Amino acid sequence: MLLCASLLILVAGSGQFAAVPKPVISLHPPWTTVFFGKTVRLTCKGFHSYEPKETKWYQKYYTGKAEETETSGNTLEVHKSGEFRCQIPGSPASDPVQLSFSRGPLILQAPHSVFEGDTLLLRCQTNGKEKLSSVKYKWNGNLLYNSSNSMDFSIPRASLNNSGNYQCIGSYGKNHVLKSNKKIIKIQERFPHPKLNATAFQPTEGSSVNLSCETHLHPERLDTPLHFIFFRDNGVILSGWNNSSELQIPILWKEDSGLYGCGIETVTHSVRKHSLLLHISVQRIPVSQVSMETQPPGGQAVEGETLVLVCSMAEGTGYTTFSWHRENMKESLGRKTERSQRAELEIPAIRASHAGGYYCTADNSYGPVHSEVVTINVREIPGNRSILVGLGAAGGLFSILPLLLSCWSWRKSGNDFQEAETK
Repeated sequence: MLLCASLLILVAGSGQFAAVPKPVISLHPPWTTVFFGKTVRLTCKGFHSYEPKETKWYQKYYTGKAEETETSGNTLEVHKSGEFRCQIPGSPASDPVQLSFSRGPLILQAPHSVFEGDTLLLRCQTNGKEKLSSVKYKWNGNLLYNSSNSMDFSIPRASLNNSGNYQCIGSYGKNHVLKSNKKIIKIQERFPHPKLNATAFQPTEGSSVNLSCETHLHPERLDTPLHFIFFRDNGVILSGWNNSSELQIPILWKEDSGLYGCGIETVTHSVRKHSLLLHISVQRIPVSQVSMETQPPGGQAVEGETLVLVCSMAEGTGYTTFSWHRENMKESLGRKTERSQRAELEIPAIRASHAGGYYCTADNSYGPVHSEVVTINVREIPGNRSILVGLGAAGGLFSILPLLLSCWSWRKSGNDFQEAETK
């Protein structure tokens, strides 16, 4: 099921496959140029090495004769130069393979297909019994390698830049020099540069975003295991190298806005590519519908007891600065900055002189939004003061010291509170 889901696409309502990967042809021996009289076995492989029971071969020989052959297996033995394709039931024809059977004294042998990250192996072969004493390899007419020890030449971890025109020159004896055929080698992409996709490019604060790093492997390299990484600007790594092509960011805030990217590499580290950077701009929701309530409710306070002013908002994201005010007074009674839609200010011991109108504001960088004024009524209890005096006379001064200190925190002039700011 996983194989079908990843490789086959159904046409809606038709029940037929709209796209099936092409089969690929492998060679044994792996060279596209061999000496005349040799045999090359071609094998037609379906996706994920599926071996078909019946295979159709298309053969176009360089003599101009074209043939179509259907075999019971998936192999074909070739003895003549030409172009070859194969087709398995339900698939399109493969890409062509060109074979050359040479009668020359020296040939340059190269693999049929080389992908970035592979080792490109070149072999200089003679048709005679005499062995070469030295060999030179040229790339685009320039000397690439010269050796009297090894007749082969290899490029570990070939890149796209290694594509070009190759030739080998062999020497034996003093004056015998042989030149091989010229071979154009194109290094193929194992996978293109990835593309980073996001479920939202302008998410709101507090929401989640899913990132996906997308690419596709060449049909001949579908079995290549890959690792993925996600990052953002300034070198912040969001997820280290692992085998997951997706990443969920559970919560985003305004300060998370920036450029995001992803990378893909083979597990052997032979090929690594990065996506273009994608800008994600996190949107902040302005504060709205600010209200203030009291505990005890209704603005009914009892002298000497604690009163809590609760400031809340219906909407708004990010860090919000809450501020509490007494009506007709410029200075704030208290201020708190929190990543919340609600904050509290506690007045430890309310006095009768503190009765009046109060309101709060909330600001998350768009400007303060005011609540309606709430009237605080303070009910006096005469017995409270006589109790306090009695406790002091009985030597309980230290037991009421915290209460006295909390009362001293209120300003005497204007019956206002001392401002306390927290974050």
